[in-house]
Amino acid sequence: MRMTKTLEWVAIAALVMGLPALAQETAGAAPVVDKGDVAWMMTSSLLVLFMIVPGLALFYGGLVRAKNMLSVMMQCTVIAAVVMIVWVLWGYSIAFGGGTSPFWGGFGKLFLKGVTMESTAATFSDGVVLPEYVFIAFQMTFAAITPALIVGAFAERAKFAGVVLFVVLWATFVYFPVAHMVWDAAGLIFGMGAIDFAGGTVVHINAGVAGLVWAIVLGPRTGYGRDNMAPHSMTLTMVGAAMLWVGWFGFNAGSNLEASAGATLAMLNTFVATAAAILSWSAVEALARGKASGLGAASGMVAGLVAITPACGTTGPVGAILLGLAVSPVCYVFVSTVKARFGYDDSLDVFGVHGIGGIVGAVGTGILCAPSLGGTGFVVEAGTMGAQVAAQLKAVLITALWSGIGSAVLIHLTRAVTGIRVGRDDERQGLDLTSHGESAYHA
Repeated sequence: MRMTKTLEWVAIAALVMGLPALAQETAGAAPVVDKGDVAWMMTSSLLVLFMIVPGLALFYGGLVRAKNMLSVMMQCTVIAAVVMIVWVLWGYSIAFGGGTSPFWGGFGKLFLKGVTMESTAATFSDGVVLPEYVFIAFQMTFAAITPALIVGAFAERAKFAGVVLFVVLWATFVYFPVAHMVWDAAGLIFGMGAIDFAGGTVVHINAGVAGLVWAIVLGPRTGYGRDNMAPHSMTLTMVGAAMLWVGWFGFNAGSNLEASAGATLAMLNTFVATAAAILSWSAVEALARGKASGLGAASGMVAGLVAITPACGTTGPVGAILLGLAVSPVCYVFVSTVKARFGYDDSLDVFGVHGIGGIVGAVGTGILCAPSLGGTGFVVEAGTMGAQVAAQLKAVLITALWSGIGSAVLIHLTRAVTGIRVGRDDERQGLDLTSHGESAYHA
């Protein structure tokens, strides 16, 4: 009995003596890299690439006249390729280089300096990280698709060399700093407590405002308002729109950075908000014109996807439906009425759908994140709906000004170097032949 008691005390003493070492080991435990998260983020990166080529390329390609089909696809493809290279060389550093400036991340990770297979990027959960390479790849696809969206504003009349030069400049001086301001912990907009889960400001308002500036500076297409400029293939447009919807799950659910419950909320919201927006646009169009069109359904699909993008991780599913129902009538007015009233030729309605849809989504995010409405809660320090909406409005204003002023300066710079518009005869013949020496269709 005494021997047993002695052994018990020895065991207890050994345990107590080992506690400091155990505590030290626990406190210094390495962050966890989950293979499921890595697999999901790799998949999400590919889904966003799928949005660009073939999704966006086919969506825009179907909306233009047949003689410009390949030019639009070429612009989307080359823009994506150029930005991917620029992102690795200096874009990632400007956006997420670890600097303390509220406007840019610095040059600390220029040419991916210091990035290895062992380096990691944080997620939204303490102690859970991703390999930095997969975070770089995921964010790279966002950087690639954003300037490609602008193509729809200057479609059928922009000079190819000018487009490429503009994109390099725009990504460097507009997109990368805005991405830093919104998504980096040191960023100006991040510090305000504004919510942008997957890119309402960074991607859609940013590209939409740039598109509006392009449309104004470039002027309308030759024959605009007189010639028939209807989409040459609604079939391709619907195929492209469907690809965008599928790829958008990588865009939205992937922005959770983990294969967790947050990703499932974003996924469900991406389903129902988009569905509601399709129905809403079709209903408005039927009431206004007597018929619901395939073009309207495709436009509603994209408008719903745009609106839910900033809100997908913080809004409940019923709130997502309400946002989808609300965004389509607003975008419809801008596409059908406002554009005609002011006379700008935003060829494929980049501002009317992406810019306006992004604004509706960004502001709606501040309302629908309220716990009383099924949301996950306010982020701003004051913790009220008014303060959250105010932060969202500030984010919208800063993004619009940064993109609008920056785009105007860079367009004029590009015009001085390469020119930005093709000649009238080339435009009439079509950019497929005059810019690229090929044709999408053969008789």
